[in-house]
Amino acid sequence: MKFLFFAATLVAATLAAHAQTVEFYGSPTSPISAGAVVPAGKKLLWTSGIVADVADSTAAPTSRARYGDTKTQALSILKKLESALKPRGLSFRDVLMLRVYVTPDLEKGGKHDYQGWFDAYGQYFGTKQNPTKPTRSTLGLAGLVNPQLLIEIEMVAVYPD
Repeated sequence: MKFLFFAATLVAATLAAHAQTVEFYGSPTSPISAGAVVPAGKKLLWTSGIVADVADSTAAPTSRARYGDTKTQALSILKKLESALKPRGLSFRDVLMLRVYVTPDLEKGGKHDYQGWFDAYGQYFGTKQNPTKPTRSTLGLAGLVNPQLLIEIEMVAVYPD
């Protein structure tokens, strides 16, 4: 009888813990989730749009080398986002959503370098170290506040239990 009570308690605790986790859904082969269900009462962290740091402070202010290409800028932003999460007890495993703005790259024929963004994203999400595949929107814009900036990212993360 004690064993049955213990087993029932364990199952109930497991179900309660599972009910408190974010549920991502969509194609398992996609690098992003189609959507997510966040349990009631979860605390969220929202960031404003984040842009890259200067990659080469010795480069001319209007040169490509100053901030780098889309991938370089995306990696800089992702490192900044990771640094914003850490002191709050969060990691990229807790990211719910990314909204990404990409501008045309003159050195790529004036086209949006989505692949540069996708390559940077793939280093942090949907990996063995971080299997989380957040929901995501990637939008092409004409420009950002600084013409040297090729990408800006907003993030939403969910605090774990």
